[in-house]
Amino acid sequence: MRVLNLLLSLALLASAQIIHAEILPEAQVGIKIPLTKKPTTRPMTVAYIPTLKRYYIADGGLAPMGGEGEVPYSKSEIHSYDETGKYINSSRPGYDNRSLYYNPNTAKLETVTYNISSDVGFSPNSGIFSIDLTESGDLKHTSNDVFGFNPAFGDSATIPSYNPETNQYYAKQERGNKVWVVETKSREKISEIALDLKTAGAEHHDISDHFIGYSGIKGQELVLLDVDHKAALIFDLNGKYMGRSELPKDLKLRSQNHFNGTGYANDMLFVYHEPEGEFGTYYGFKVLKNN
Repeated sequence: MRVLNLLLSLALLASAQIIHAEILPEAQVGIKIPLTKKPTTRPMTVAYIPTLKRYYIADGGLAPMGGEGEVPYSKSEIHSYDETGKYINSSRPGYDNRSLYYNPNTAKLETVTYNISSDVGFSPNSGIFSIDLTESGDLKHTSNDVFGFNPAFGDSATIPSYNPETNQYYAKQERGNKVWVVETKSREKISEIALDLKTAGAEHHDISDHFIGYSGIKGQELVLLDVDHKAALIFDLNGKYMGRSELPKDLKLRSQNHFNGTGYANDMLFVYHEPEGEFGTYYGFKVLKNN
């Protein structure tokens, strides 16, 4: 019996380490979030907190400004929506948001700002910050410091994705196929991933310039939006191309989709569809299906 139990334990351990996912040939719409409030600038990205069943959409593009004797403050807002896509509230914590994500290690909603690396010179209110919420998940106007500027993130406009298992960020670099792996404790990148765009049938000007999503699925961790071919390209952490999921061909993507309006949250790739609705609509696409 002890031997049998040991064998069963080993079998369960082995199966737990093999995580398979099916790349859906055609992406499935998981949710549509029509923007109820006009974005303060450009809709930048999307986060999701599973325990609160809330989506959060961050605007970005307004640099922190302040008059004499005033603290520099960005007018870019963050907006919350429920699990059905219904608008809840907005806040203005004061940051030029680029990345927004839920960190299960700290149980906080966190934002990475424009120019976290100081690539274009030092700017105020740059770094990683946690956004305060009420117990029910409504946004507050207050926040707290997490980390200051860090040159390891590279390009000033990068929209890094967060891996909570390794506490690392994947920071896509512009005009190319490079993704820098970053740990906040280091001032230099930990490693660099070169995406095999050639095998994927794409070039750097076809794809999202600043963003790559982290799926959390072993062997299919990185999800990249191919704007020009309307597809999600899947790569592993070595940059190997694993497959693609086609987005609806009637989706009217614009040049700005190369630079913002993306995100990966709640196991979905988010894409901003500006022509739909009064202020545009975020589509959440399922491109990977766990077996």
